[in-house]
Amino acid sequence: GEHAMPTHINDPVIETGDAPFSPIVCDDRYAFLSGIVATDMRGGGDTVGDIGAETRLVMNTIRHLLATIDLTMEQIVRVEVHLTDLDDMDAMNAVYREFFAQGRSPARTTTQSTRLAGGSNVEITCMAQLHQD
Repeated sequence: GEHAMPTHINDPVIETGDAPFSPIVCDDRYAFLSGIVATDMRGGGDTVGDIGAETRLVMNTIRHLLATIDLTMEQIVRVEVHLTDLDDMDAMNAVYREFFAQGRSPARTTTQSTRLAGGSNVEITCMAQLHQD
């Protein structure tokens, strides 16, 4: 079938500046979100060092971005979490699990990354299924 060109969506909550990325790109089936760190948001640097607070800000931002295209967290099918220290996984999970119904968590990969943008300790990206007409 015919595939429409991808749609690139920017949102003022993410301070991309002139960085060459779009917070959301949609094809005809999925929304792909760029990796988000706490320092992408104005004032987000205040949370850096508190894994739970960084995770909550990032997850709330993901929820906001999805809402701009009329999606909810329930549409997320895949997540990638990058931590500067895998020992922070329990603290990240404690907040992360609040965003999904029990037994309805997306597929996920969690890896340790030496450095993340803005000195953040948590970066999360996801893909979500679009509503099918």
